[in-house]
Amino acid sequence: MVLEIKQVLLLVLGCALVFGIGYISGEIPSGSQSALDRDLLYQVSTYTSLSGGGYYPVEPVGVLMRNGDLGLGTFTGLDGEMVVMEGTCYQVKSDGTVRPADPSQGVPFASVTFFSPDLSTPAVVAGNFTELTWFLDSQLPSKDRFYAIRIAGTFPYIRARSPPAQVEPYPPLADALKGQAVFEFRNITGTAVGFYTPASAEGLGFPGYHLHFLSDDRARGGHVLDMAIDRSRVQLDDTPRAAVILATPKD
Repeated sequence: MVLEIKQVLLLVLGCALVFGIGYISGEIPSGSQSALDRDLLYQVSTYTSLSGGGYYPVEPVGVLMRNGDLGLGTFTGLDGEMVVMEGTCYQVKSDGTVRPADPSQGVPFASVTFFSPDLSTPAVVAGNFTELTWFLDSQLPSKDRFYAIRIAGTFPYIRARSPPAQVEPYPPLADALKGQAVFEFRNITGTAVGFYTPASAEGLGFPGYHLHFLSDDRARGGHVLDMAIDRSRVQLDDTPRAAVILATPKD
């Protein structure tokens, strides 16, 4: 199935989360979002759509990368995990290999922003992902806003996953992940990137913390299932507005 972009849903977040909706046809002009608002979360599709098996391409990687230099997502058919770091989009395949994504590859779901940290803590220690979320919760100025997250350092332990490419008819995400590959890394140097999504925006994104990891040698990575950090730098970027690109099937 070939999809085309039909709508843009503009969410404006102030002290409370307020939703405003507008519609356009065709692609957003190259660089228009980033030129106007570098505190914008640019998102392709919704987590609700992805959860239901929405693995069809909404836009190509080349368009996505005009709108952010840090983020995460996946590829057409749920073919592995996407890690956007320092302006490059990487694909972590289910066999564990990592490669730069081609600009023509399709994107069914992704979130990116131009990362500029508003808060930085240089030496954070957490024994597991739960302890990390406790720390992050303590740092958020408000739990009703989006935040981009970057964690860099040497990680004593990371457990990550990557799903295999699915075939049509696409299964729901919960079923697709039954065949996921799980990787365990120890004493690995790299960076985890991702987002905090407020509970009030559940369905738009995964509520809470969503992180993807990539090693410094760009050889290992995936969606973070668990992690321990030891004196790692944690940075947060308050991202108070969002533009969401939705898609409908062609007739």
